[in-house]
Amino acid sequence: MKETWRWFGPDDTVQLSHVRQAGASGIVTALHHLNDGRAWPTDEIARRKSEIEAAGLTWDVVESIVVHEDVKTRTGRHAELIGNYKQSIRAVSAAGVKTVCYNFMAITDWTRTDLDAPMPHGGTALRFDVVDFCAYDVLVLKRKDAERDHPAERIEAARKRLAAMSESDLSKLEQNLIGWVPAREFIFDRDSFRRALDRYHDLSPQGLRENLLSFLREIVPVAEEHGVRMAIHPDDPAFPIFGLPRVVSCADDARAIIDGVPSPSNGITLCTGSYGSRASNDLPRMAREFGPHIHFAHLRNVAKETDGSFYEAEHLGGDTDMVRVVAALLAEENRRRGEGRADWEIPMRPDHGHAIVDDIGKKVNPGYSCIGRLKGLAELRGIATTLKATGIPDWL
Repeated sequence: MKETWRWFGPDDTVQLSHVRQAGASGIVTALHHLNDGRAWPTDEIARRKSEIEAAGLTWDVVESIVVHEDVKTRTGRHAELIGNYKQSIRAVSAAGVKTVCYNFMAITDWTRTDLDAPMPHGGTALRFDVVDFCAYDVLVLKRKDAERDHPAERIEAARKRLAAMSESDLSKLEQNLIGWVPAREFIFDRDSFRRALDRYHDLSPQGLRENLLSFLREIVPVAEEHGVRMAIHPDDPAFPIFGLPRVVSCADDARAIIDGVPSPSNGITLCTGSYGSRASNDLPRMAREFGPHIHFAHLRNVAKETDGSFYEAEHLGGDTDMVRVVAALLAEENRRRGEGRADWEIPMRPDHGHAIVDDIGKKVNPGYSCIGRLKGLAELRGIATTLKATGIPDWL
């Protein structure tokens, strides 16, 4: 696997020189300052690529060209925005970037209730607490019909939890849930978030899936023509929140996407953390089944709790057997090599590291501290190096 690193551009506190010190050779990034649905200009793409290459690295994956809400709901300017998306695909391909990771999550992107949950080792991690979420969804946001989505005992626990929160605690929870996500092109307050939710009120999961397939029917032929691999990222968490439809949460969803628009350019991002937040997902099995369609991998781990809450575990901790996942990805690379494919190598990045050591207290994008990801990358590299040296056992 090619070791890559997500970088948020010139304003990222983790510098390109740090990426080289971590041992990664590829960069995963986007034109975050232009991620509002416009077509990406070739000169901006060239400028970003030159900056990366000047640091001795390569730009391997675009993450992400944003999919506008008009496209997801197939309303408003969706036709114009899909045209812009096609142009951006052509432009990044012309610059030599051939993998595009994107998501089709309604409104929220990835969502956590806590961005710095204390861990036993003294560092912090990202966490999704279902009681805190219920308190906000039902009792603060007061979303219509929210009570239907939460069991009665959780709502009662949420009332007690909310009563114990200070104003600053509540403000922080709201900011985490609706006011901030790295590289998002907009910020919500409570009223604007309610209005955004209204756009999806009458859109069922089946309707959102058809909108996704309609989008893919338009962009995949362009991607195929230009040798670009589209890799859809799963919902995070991989279960419904805020009453919004979810269509990239499980193996059946991945099959529907792959089978709905068959093409070498239509594939998935195997994010072991996002898919791993859903108890029914078997990540090693998914890695084996969808291997030919995996164009990118986010390797991280989560630990699930009995009530549905979860937190970001260490890369080799948590509920996912990372050794088996890495083995499946390496086996897929071997299969591609055997076919003589030039694109046999799967780009991989360590995802959502803990804040540890010198990164504690620093201003960093939550989940994207340097040292936690460096540690995760080293651990993943160790697995891959061992499997390559000893061979992949049949039991994996």
